[in-house]
Amino acid sequence: MKAASLRHVAAVLCLPLAAGCGAASASVHASAPPSDWPAYGGDAGGRRYSPLTLIDTTNVGELEVAWTFRTGELGQNARDGGDLTFEATPIHFEGALYLPTAFGAVFSLDPVTGAERWRHDSGVPRDRGYSEVTSRGVSAWRDPRADPLVACAARIFYGTIDARLIALDAGTGERCEAFGDRGVVDLFPLTDVPADERGNYQVTSAPAVVDGVVVVGPSMGDNWRADTGDGSVRGFDARTGELLWGWEPIARVSPDGGHTGAANAWSTISADPKRGLVFVPTGSASPDFFGGLRRGSNEWANSVVALRARTGEIVWGFQTVHHDLFDYDVAPQPLLADIPAGEHRGRSVVVQASKTGFLFVLDRDTGRPVFGVEERDVPASSVAGERAASTQPVPLLPAPLIDDAGVDPRNPWGPTEEIRRVCREMAEGAIYDGAFTPPALEITVQFPGNGAGTNWGSTAFHPGRGLLVVPTLRYATLVRLIPADSVTPARARNAQAGRPFEIARQEGAMYGMMRRSWIAPGATPCTPPPWGVVTAVDLSTGLVAWERPFGSIEGLSEDTGAPLIGGPIVTAGGLVFMGASVDGRIRALSLGSGEELWRAPLPAAGIATPMTYRGEDGRQYVVIAAGGHGKVGLPSGDYVVAFALPGGPAGE
Repeated sequence: MKAASLRHVAAVLCLPLAAGCGAASASVHASAPPSDWPAYGGDAGGRRYSPLTLIDTTNVGELEVAWTFRTGELGQNARDGGDLTFEATPIHFEGALYLPTAFGAVFSLDPVTGAERWRHDSGVPRDRGYSEVTSRGVSAWRDPRADPLVACAARIFYGTIDARLIALDAGTGERCEAFGDRGVVDLFPLTDVPADERGNYQVTSAPAVVDGVVVVGPSMGDNWRADTGDGSVRGFDARTGELLWGWEPIARVSPDGGHTGAANAWSTISADPKRGLVFVPTGSASPDFFGGLRRGSNEWANSVVALRARTGEIVWGFQTVHHDLFDYDVAPQPLLADIPAGEHRGRSVVVQASKTGFLFVLDRDTGRPVFGVEERDVPASSVAGERAASTQPVPLLPAPLIDDAGVDPRNPWGPTEEIRRVCREMAEGAIYDGAFTPPALEITVQFPGNGAGTNWGSTAFHPGRGLLVVPTLRYATLVRLIPADSVTPARARNAQAGRPFEIARQEGAMYGMMRRSWIAPGATPCTPPPWGVVTAVDLSTGLVAWERPFGSIEGLSEDTGAPLIGGPIVTAGGLVFMGASVDGRIRALSLGSGEELWRAPLPAAGIATPMTYRGEDGRQYVVIAAGGHGKVGLPSGDYVVAFALPGGPAGE
């Protein structure tokens, strides 16, 4: 696949992003083989780090395709839902690979050949609409109290887009009969989302499993009405499926009688087994762009929150955005690390990246910022009934990764005067006053855009070198509030014009919302490049070690980078692996310098996060899902591609 075309760039920038279950398992062994990537984020704490060194900076250029697997889930879609996506990261658990698909199929693959060992189809209905059509990962757990030769002693847990939590035997793919209702817990009856809106309540990320508890949060459509329903995180007994606890992130009724919902944890939850804690990234309260019915800071929306895994009791929380009016969900998985050097050497921290390009480094036991955070004044709202937060938290270190220099609706960026003219017309009269410019009845520029910054692809950390690798997408969105009685005619006009805007009713609120990406016809962004960037931050000092544009757009300099959706991994071999770019390539960078050392084309864009492991043949493999992304206009794919060095073990 060539460098990303401008048409694909345009599409991406339009982003709004019990034991004893039955017979013995045939492939579960008393002495299980190693698990090199046993969790979605590499480990329970989401470091996305591998200690393997067989592939390193001296030989990475020799990587070649070792095998390719196809799921068969191509060209499929739901009735009214978004287009098919394939954002999964496989896990390597006890000698097998496991991965899910958007419609709830789970595969077990041979790590050396990519051959299918088993497949389980959860039977997600295709005649229903869904707000998201994706599944990013599964989780694995071995019951320490179970006979290792009994079925379901080792389990694969995953959630589906029709809101079910399912437990499978890791060896056979059969459902664990003693878990829930014959292997299934239906999550939907636990919420108060209306039955006719079931497609707005889903699970799209891998559950967390710690201390015998499976912890799962929902993905919810959050702009369709003011009170979208209960966004609670819940803990279930990993053996029986019994509901142990529920934690609701936000007060559903405000002191002045207003209503809200959501603040749901749709992204990946991290766990610290030693402390018995889970770290929950929460989303925005509903609706996203008008908060007049949910006054105050909306605690604990837009936060990272530490909960006790056994009880759901809150230990601490840190809010990254107060009274969010921008859809600045906490999308990245919280990363658990220990600072290796400097003044804070040995300190256990949670690193929370964000859509704003901020990195919050928090003490793991208390939630207090390690390098300091200050509350800075931000603009007030001009909209009747709205009361925007007067300040927002900004970290002192690391410094914000996204610079808004050159973002100006009166003087937009563009390679030609004609494109600059079109960009000016699109944003005529628009207001921009920094990342927290509140929505108004006039057009406002939102930068970073609501799907920008660091998203679900998250970050990666090398514990020895202390380097944190952070991808950021940089683009702007034009946002405008419209009176509730104007939403229907606005939708009609928008349909006539070919649907350039996304229009949300925000039912129950005084205002609906319309937005579009700030790009000119021909797909030229109206904000300065680079648009896709990878940054390495020294976690011991909070300072940037290096930064480079990532990806390429056909016809433009590689200095522009390209839009990216997905995340990095790092290895002890001194490498950063990442696909993510819309240009359809996977790359390896030097962890020390950011220099690109290798790139390879994929059969579809790798809008996912890769992983790595050592196979029984002794070779190290790097694997990525190459699924394109129907939702953002990239051709879809159903490929899983593995790379390895040629020859035998270690490439000999």
